[in-house]
Amino acid sequence: MKKLILSLLASLALFGAAHANTGGPAWDKFPSERLNDQAALQRGAQTFVNYCLNCHSASYVRYNRLRDIGLTEQQIRDNLILTGVKVGELMNSAIDPRDAKEWFGATPPDLSLVARSRADGSKGSGADYLYTYLRGFYRDDSRPTGWNNLVFPAVGMPHALWELQGTQRAVFEEEKDAHDPAKVTHVFKGFELETPGKMNKAEYDATVADLVAFMTWMSEPVRSTRTQLGIGVLIFLAIFTVIAWRLNAVYWKDVK
Repeated sequence: MKKLILSLLASLALFGAAHANTGGPAWDKFPSERLNDQAALQRGAQTFVNYCLNCHSASYVRYNRLRDIGLTEQQIRDNLILTGVKVGELMNSAIDPRDAKEWFGATPPDLSLVARSRADGSKGSGADYLYTYLRGFYRDDSRPTGWNNLVFPAVGMPHALWELQGTQRAVFEEEKDAHDPAKVTHVFKGFELETPGKMNKAEYDATVADLVAFMTWMSEPVRSTRTQLGIGVLIFLAIFTVIAWRLNAVYWKDVK
């Protein structure tokens, strides 16, 4: 339990700055139908292993748990295990946490629960946040990594998917405050593509959606089972209510 709490707090430490920025951009809506699409979850798992697991761990998920999204153990070994670990081991990053802290200024948090920890009732779900965040990186020469993020300003994380998306710059315009002309704010107007990536915009958005779907599944692998059980319980209660009502009527029909 202590380890679980520490992981959750670490996730909040990396992604939490945007939460306090209530004046930040609205979050885009994550295409939630992908949560029930095994092919999308499998593609997301491959993207996660290739691009995220280099620095981040998912230490509450074992590789063999990916059988729940339709993969066999042989497929997991052949396509998702890039080191010498066994299929029953946890999805831990190979990077030394001390090196990561030195390079990025903070230890990359465990991502097992990030899709749940980032939910904001006023803006959307954790999946909405991640979907917007992973599409919001832009070039910023003033940052140590050369990258910034619209959702998480001054983020310490570089853009891990830049080869897929390409490089873009954010366009801001200065606008004077209507009540205080001396006060100037920078208003985001959009992104300008600088260098094309391996994917066009639609393909990249789809890849990010698959990745976020996997991260959302990873944060609660039993979600589908829980939902099915909940529906079954509600159906049982509805039927039992009718039976109880009729039994009650039969029991009391001769009582005046």
